[in-house]
Amino acid sequence: MDIALMNWAAVVVGTIAAFGLGMLWFSPKLFGKAWAAGSHDITTPDSPPILAMIIQFAGTALLALVVGITETNQAIMTAIGAIMAVALIVAGMDLFSQKSGKATMIDAGYVVAAGVVMILAQGLI
Repeated sequence: MDIALMNWAAVVVGTIAAFGLGMLWFSPKLFGKAWAAGSHDITTPDSPPILAMIIQFAGTALLALVVGITETNQAIMTAIGAIMAVALIVAGMDLFSQKSGKATMIDAGYVVAAGVVMILAQGLI
């Protein structure tokens, strides 16, 4: 595969849009309160968790890159499989750590929603 043929703009937009979606997804305006309650009553930290945000951004960028590679190779079903695998791994980890079913669905749902945003970016940009 020639990565020069990849839609890099869509990878970048997909990364930024999915990361932004996460900020909204886990905010008190959407699912943040229910997620925190189901995640052993996590409280908002005094300062932003910079390392967590960097790691989340890197993971989001890598998933957007996988989506871009599979789109370039006309194998988007591989990306869908990877997205679903990540969502199930997150759900399994959440349940193992005894998060509530609601918090688990919020976490896994975000992975799926972020993947949809990334795929849409590939199709629209």
